[in-house]
Amino acid sequence: MTIWQTKNWQEMLLKSNQVSKYFEIDGIFIEKRSIGLNKYGLFILGVLDINKIDENKLIEICQKENALFIQVETFDIEKKSLNNLKINSKFKPGYYKKFITPHTAIIDLNLSLDEILEKMKPKGRYNIKLATKKGVSVFESLKNDENIKNFYNLMQETTSRDNFFGNTFNYYKNFLNSLDNSKLFFAKYEDKIISAGIFTFDKDISIYYYGASTSDKNYRNLMAPYALQWEVIQKSKEFGSKYYDFLGIAGPLEKNSPLSGVTDFKLKFTCNTLEISKSYIYINKKFEFFIFNLLKKIKSRFF
Repeated sequence: MTIWQTKNWQEMLLKSNQVSKYFEIDGIFIEKRSIGLNKYGLFILGVLDINKIDENKLIEICQKENALFIQVETFDIEKKSLNNLKINSKFKPGYYKKFITPHTAIIDLNLSLDEILEKMKPKGRYNIKLATKKGVSVFESLKNDENIKNFYNLMQETTSRDNFFGNTFNYYKNFLNSLDNSKLFFAKYEDKIISAGIFTFDKDISIYYYGASTSDKNYRNLMAPYALQWEVIQKSKEFGSKYYDFLGIAGPLEKNSPLSGVTDFKLKFTCNTLEISKSYIYINKKFEFFIFNLLKKIKSRFF
């Protein structure tokens, strides 16, 4: 079971106003999300195999909820079921909005720590050693308001510097407080926190979910994010996870991806990349879906 297919995850989304409500059918969680103008789409995230879901039940609830569509995103890190749709399926490859990045980078935690280090790029190993030598220390933090605020402030610096959108303080607070397996780590130099990350730990997969770092040039050369990652990789292995997932990189054919910068960082730690997710969609209201999809594309192009 993936993190997205848990009740705690659904409750977190509800508290954060990310979804209007959710359903559970045959053990599968379905999210109802607003797409604007009082219209809704249904989303299923992180299932292993779409072909094992009763699609007639999904279509029925899509029609009952008057949703424009229902979208399914699979997640299969071991690539056991990353297959095509069954013949005559009413779902088709495609999506309205992706939540799971199709490609990722992982570390096999069954390897020894020496083997994990050996498989890193030389620059990754060097930066870990440099951060340690410079005196960067990493620690797990309590998930209280003060510490979450420290993370949020660093995230504000990061989003401003790297030109992407983050989430609200309340979202990160709900994420950390709703998910029992979530953890907050900080990297500091002397008494100043200069890097931070939110992670989830699980017996199968530990996930690097959110990361942030200072924009202060006096600290950028300390390579704190590398020390942070290495500490959490070790903690994930101690926890008993099988894999450490960096949760999203640019695909091999995406030359101008907005993920290019973070992909370069993540691939300093591992060369093990793979496609872990495919998307499928059933369109309940074709004309309205066409209009909304067109407006979304226009907005992304010009705004």
